[in-house]
Amino acid sequence: MKFQAKGILPAMITPFTKEGKLNEKVLRKLINYLIKGGVHGIFAVATTGEFYGLSNEEYRQALEITKDEVAGRLPVYAGANHITTRGSIALAQIAEDVGVDALSVLTPMFISPNQDQVYEHFAAIAKSTSLPVLLYNNRPKTNVDITPETVARLADIPNIVGVKDSTGDMTNSGEYIRLTRGKDFSVLMGRDTLIHAGLCYGATGAVAACANVAPRLCSSIYDKYVQGDIKGSLEAQYRLAPLRIAFGLGTFPAVIKEGLELLGIEAGPCFAPVGPLKTEEREQLKKILTEMGLFQEDAS
Repeated sequence: MKFQAKGILPAMITPFTKEGKLNEKVLRKLINYLIKGGVHGIFAVATTGEFYGLSNEEYRQALEITKDEVAGRLPVYAGANHITTRGSIALAQIAEDVGVDALSVLTPMFISPNQDQVYEHFAAIAKSTSLPVLLYNNRPKTNVDITPETVARLADIPNIVGVKDSTGDMTNSGEYIRLTRGKDFSVLMGRDTLIHAGLCYGATGAVAACANVAPRLCSSIYDKYVQGDIKGSLEAQYRLAPLRIAFGLGTFPAVIKEGLELLGIEAGPCFAPVGPLKTEEREQLKKILTEMGLFQEDAS
């Protein structure tokens, strides 16, 4: 049986010092906070993790620390995202050398490949590694799509095991699920407001940025659903929604990092030009976290 991507996978931020260096102490603290919060895997150095600002050496370091701290307790997923195929292959080879459990690969960005080129991009990356590969469609950010038909073709490649859909388009997610039925292939939601809806449709989980700040709440959407508590899953989804909607208070991923700071986890700054929240924005975020009951959870 193929590796199955399932459950709530936090799209983990990468904590930095004020000088922009990887903060190993905080990264280890964050990993344990997430695991204590009941997540089902750890997803390192992807879009929420500001992959675009890291050198290959820093990428390796972040993955080595993550794998060491997780220590086999959960699967470790690594982003292998680059504008070129060869760039993604280089990152995939680093991740495989470190010994992570699976890769997530975003579409290229800035350029506008057609669907045949998108197919060849992912096929070449999958061929370059023995690791399971999760496709990643974030069309709103990259302006590059992976159509349901292309996903269905890619699902026939043995080590391409699933797709993360961050389009926010349930019709798109539904077509991913419909066209890959019977292919031992997982569809994970990438829009945190649609986790419950995706599970109802047949998704196997979600890669959730909100899980950095609210791991237990995010995990409960999935856990309650698979336990048959559909109403409880939906209520947890409703509780989570204000946090995801609050992402608009700042430039991504500032709200997530500032939310962690408010909870006592020193996430540090984002790479410039992304700046911190204004005072009034931070107060709005604090109010949302308070109303969600997150300050009652232990982030130590």
